[in-house]
Amino acid sequence: MGSTGQQPTNGAPDLSHLGYSPIVKVSEPWTVEKVLEEIDEKPKEDSKSALPFLHMLGRLKTTKREGWRRFGIQRGESISDHMYRMSLISMFAPVSLRPKLDLYKCMRMCLIHDMAELLVGDITPVDGVPKLEKNRREAATMDYLTKNLLRGVPGGPDVGDEIRSIWQEYEDSQTLDSHFVHDVDKLELLLQMVEYEKKGDGKLDLGEFAYVSRKMTLPEMKAWGEEIIREREEFWGGVNHIHGEKGVEGGVHEERRAQQEDYYQRS
Repeated sequence: MGSTGQQPTNGAPDLSHLGYSPIVKVSEPWTVEKVLEEIDEKPKEDSKSALPFLHMLGRLKTTKREGWRRFGIQRGESISDHMYRMSLISMFAPVSLRPKLDLYKCMRMCLIHDMAELLVGDITPVDGVPKLEKNRREAATMDYLTKNLLRGVPGGPDVGDEIRSIWQEYEDSQTLDSHFVHDVDKLELLLQMVEYEKKGDGKLDLGEFAYVSRKMTLPEMKAWGEEIIREREEFWGGVNHIHGEKGVEGGVHEERRAQQEDYYQRS
């Protein structure tokens, strides 16, 4: 059995782990092939059916967003949870932006942009993986998904090319649509941050994540981010807490700020 988390208990699978896929650790250099050797049910390549591709997408439902796990939130959101709400957020694009955006493409970009994490995992600013290496791993994964798993499917190559192109546009971050979706990505994180803090009843300070509000670029989206920060301030009231939106001055450690700066410089 591979390393996706179902460890046998008295000869039977541990059902409590069926909804969780841990990040697969492999030796350097990282390759798609090494990861595939460690997971259960390696998909069949060159299939005439889209099912192997669709089954792989299921890993997005069971791979968690790692930043929250660092704070002890073990049953938090998955990658697909994050992308789903992003897609809905994009439907509420500010009125002043809507005529300038291809919203249909933006909604698809929201659902595609983190697809590579089903094999790469959710690499965070604190993981020490250089930006270029992260991009290399994700590009290799997208090539595998959109080519190896779709080239034998009727119509698959065209769909694969479209998915790959939209993903690349997000990564290159040169268009208004991609800038919008990058801001949506950060906005969704801010929403989740506040929701977890409220559920933690003031005992969980996730303020370092508020830093992403500083990296939003479109004025209309920055205003939305600031609204969430104000909501967070109302929740904390006079209780001392980290103001990540103020960087080091707000209580973020210098080392963490440097990691965040390096991670988000691409977006």
